[in-house]
Amino acid sequence: MTKYISDSSNFGADGPFFRIIREGLKGLADGEDYFDLLADDVVIEYVISVPGYPSRVEGRRAVIDLYSGYDDYMAVHTADNLRVYRDPEASVAVLEYEVHGESVLTGRPYNNRFASIITVKDRKVTHWRDYLDPIAVFDASGWPKR
Repeated sequence: MTKYISDSSNFGADGPFFRIIREGLKGLADGEDYFDLLADDVVIEYVISVPGYPSRVEGRRAVIDLYSGYDDYMAVHTADNLRVYRDPEASVAVLEYEVHGESVLTGRPYNNRFASIITVKDRKVTHWRDYLDPIAVFDASGWPKR
């Protein structure tokens, strides 16, 4: 059980991020919330991200710790434009999706696009490679200062 079980936060069972990920992984992975989808030894790589963010995180607990303060930084209100590509034989899904919300610190809009390449084994995510638009994060956070 994680901090976010059955709540409406970004990564909670009823949150917009989890809903779009659950839809994209339907029939492939099981879990009560985003973190419950992850295998204990999951590896997540942030291939395109923002400065100061780790490029690799190993282990479900480390992923939970990484996102534990996310709701204090960014509020995601909706997620949409899901596109799903699957290779069932390799147990891989590629998800393209968008999230929309605002920066908690600046109140500026946050609209980002993601591509995630996800490997699943025994109905749990074992590997996740994530690509995002860092400019969307910069714009929402007001960086650089003008």
